[in-house]
Amino acid sequence: MSGIDGLTPVASFCGNCNCGCPQLFVDETAPAERRVVLTDDFGQRVQMSADQFSSLVDEAKAGKLDGVAAG
Repeated sequence: MSGIDGLTPVASFCGNCNCGCPQLFVDETAPAERRVVLTDDFGQRVQMSADQFSSLVDEAKAGKLDGVAAG
């Protein structure tokens, strides 16, 4: 299965706003430092390395992002 522009979809993060869903993709053709792609519902993208994404996941698992979700 292939997502936008040939990106491989990994996950969708749908909230309760009915305004679109941010999505997580992997771009196998991108340089390693830009391989993980997050898109928002406004058409913007953030690209990062797998190491950077892993750090974000680790911080989320440790609860460091819980305050953001509570807002």
